[in-house]
Amino acid sequence: MDWSDTTEEAAFRQRVRDLVADKLPARYRDLAESDHRESNYPWAVDRASGDPERESASRAWLDAVAAERWVAPHWPAEYGGGGLSWMEQFILNAELARANVAPPASNVGLNMLGPTLIVHGTPEQKARFLPPILDGEIVWAQGFSEPGAGSDLASLQTRAVRDGDEYVVNGQKVWTSHAHYADWIMLLSRTDPAAPKHRGITFLLVDLRSPGVTINPLINMAWGHEFNEEFFEDVRVPADQMVGEENRGWYVAMTLLDNERSNITGAMSVQRRIDRLLAYLSSEEGATRSRLARHDALRQQIAQRAVEAAVLFNLSLRIITMQRQGMVPNYEASASKIVAYEAEQGLNIAATKAFGLYSNLWDPGEPVATMEAGFTHGYVERAASIGGGTLEIQRNVIATRGLGLPRG
Repeated sequence: MDWSDTTEEAAFRQRVRDLVADKLPARYRDLAESDHRESNYPWAVDRASGDPERESASRAWLDAVAAERWVAPHWPAEYGGGGLSWMEQFILNAELARANVAPPASNVGLNMLGPTLIVHGTPEQKARFLPPILDGEIVWAQGFSEPGAGSDLASLQTRAVRDGDEYVVNGQKVWTSHAHYADWIMLLSRTDPAAPKHRGITFLLVDLRSPGVTINPLINMAWGHEFNEEFFEDVRVPADQMVGEENRGWYVAMTLLDNERSNITGAMSVQRRIDRLLAYLSSEEGATRSRLARHDALRQQIAQRAVEAAVLFNLSLRIITMQRQGMVPNYEASASKIVAYEAEQGLNIAATKAFGLYSNLWDPGEPVATMEAGFTHGYVERAASIGGGTLEIQRNVIATRGLGLPRG
């Protein structure tokens, strides 16, 4: 099969590469050349830093991408998006991921809430919330999971009670990525406890500065702060911030999760890390520090990860092909997530084994840390297998929706 670009696709790919080469600020370029965790979400960090230089860099990159109308390439042009074809979106995402460049604005807003509002939002909601996402003025968080509702999300207990033109919200959310940088949160709440659990849920947009909202950090075992828990105590939310219909929020959320699971940058991320690893292993320092010369099995493991990266790339193209034909990738996207996680984690395991005792070094700034300790951090941080649905849930989706097997 020929995956070569057409003449038009090749020209578009070069435009993206030129943008990265000419406009990416030095701060982001330094992050992009490493495996530092901050490279994945610099916009929200820089925006909240209080450092004028960092804020200026993030704004410059956003403005450069916005000038091409590529901040939200998948949004229709009428809402400020790029109106790009599916293949152009694929090329843009692929090239940014290959360069290790994060989205120029809030990822949750751009890729989850924005497309959901375009489908389910009122004209007033679209006019109010879509432009600030594009301009980078509002950073969004996703308030779905609760202590007793993770994989079984429909068991959520956060309550929203209608009181005139408002809802009064009480409850708790947990494992919320980057809520400490966010301005607003998408909240699933139960409005009819007597209804079947999927039918009594309402989708609300909540200002995190509202009275009664408390955000607490959740520090992980690697001393990283990415997740948070939020408490809502008599938080009043205007009823015009409900998306879709009351008690029909589950179906709104499914639109959002379909957008989340259709992310196709994982293949490029794995391939980029493999390329960096191979280049380092081929250097004098890498050859000295690694154990590959003495362990055939390690070489085979790294080769297997390269094969998985190629499979993941082809899965991504299959998803794009389906979307171009108006189909919604569901179990295909689940398969893509499984392969992406297993390839990424398999690479972390193989690389840490290859570098032996050097992999015990944790500080990326340590002079003898191998490749900024990126593979060691990746080996310890396993949350990628949970976010957006555990691997077990993804396999259930493949079994029931893909293979037609009965539910157990």
